[in-house]
Amino acid sequence: MERGQKKKLATLVGCNYAGTPNELQGCINDVAAMRDALVARFGFAPADVTVLTDDRGSPVLPTGANIKRALADMVARAAPGDVLFFHYSGHGTRVPPVKGRRHGHGECDEAIVPCDFNLITDVDFRRLVDRVPRGASFTMVSDSCHSGGLIDLEKEQIGPSVLAAGAAPAAAAASTTATRATAARFLPYAAVVEHLSGVSGVDAAHHVADHLLALFGADASAKFHRDAEQPVRTDDDGILLSGCQTDETSADVPGDDEVAAGGKACGAFSNAIQTVLASHPAPVSNRQLVSMARAVLSDQGFEQHPCLYCSDGNAETPFLWQEEDKKKTVTAAAEQAMTAL
Repeated sequence: MERGQKKKLATLVGCNYAGTPNELQGCINDVAAMRDALVARFGFAPADVTVLTDDRGSPVLPTGANIKRALADMVARAAPGDVLFFHYSGHGTRVPPVKGRRHGHGECDEAIVPCDFNLITDVDFRRLVDRVPRGASFTMVSDSCHSGGLIDLEKEQIGPSVLAAGAAPAAAAASTTATRATAARFLPYAAVVEHLSGVSGVDAAHHVADHLLALFGADASAKFHRDAEQPVRTDDDGILLSGCQTDETSADVPGDDEVAAGGKACGAFSNAIQTVLASHPAPVSNRQLVSMARAVLSDQGFEQHPCLYCSDGNAETPFLWQEEDKKKTVTAAAEQAMTAL
């Protein structure tokens, strides 16, 4: 696809859940680092980067409804050729099938956990991507547990079924890595239900769908509405870079860990992305970015395996459609020529 001088729009979400039993440390820092990279490296206009965090004093909290509204507004602004980007750092979870709902393949579905626990599922992201104008792209980075497959029905390019070039199977790679003093960006399903039950008044024995529908009604995930249509994958430009496989957790790294840049807590996957981008000039393809992030995490001793889900063509396109900086290339060539004289 030709991008030309098109809009670049981003929504960045970081949930630290401060003051709760589920508190994380690095998610808001991930968002700040990604915002800086979008502006400095990728040419996003600051006004076109929407940031939602649960930091104290944040004007708009990253609730389920607010996140979906920000994403819907971004898609509504898009036109063919535009570049859309969503970064999420926070907890993830897995949701068992819901009896009587039209969507369901007999397996658990992936979801992210906004600050109000109004889950956003893989079905919601599928429906969002289906609304992206043809010719525009939607790239999603999710630094959360069980994030593999968060865009329902998107094709796996790197993951448990399709390995990155030269990579060992996940189980073999994990057995050689060291254990680190990190937290997992994971909320067990039972913990999600217990939290929601305390707010909804619905017995904890009920499926999470009953709690979410009671609390949030129409704002609850489309997955939980009985009349929701079954997602059908079409030829699209949805691109998911997940922090781990569906059956894995993603690490939240404290500031005193040697991996944490500048002594700031971070997500291991988010930090790996920043490391790769800092050491490799444009363009870096989606496949290359995920493969190199896997290598960085393995070298650092993390037991998680980032994945890539997208079409065959988009696996090889530059991350966020960043082309080679021709001005820098010309300058470097001129410097080399001068040195040779």
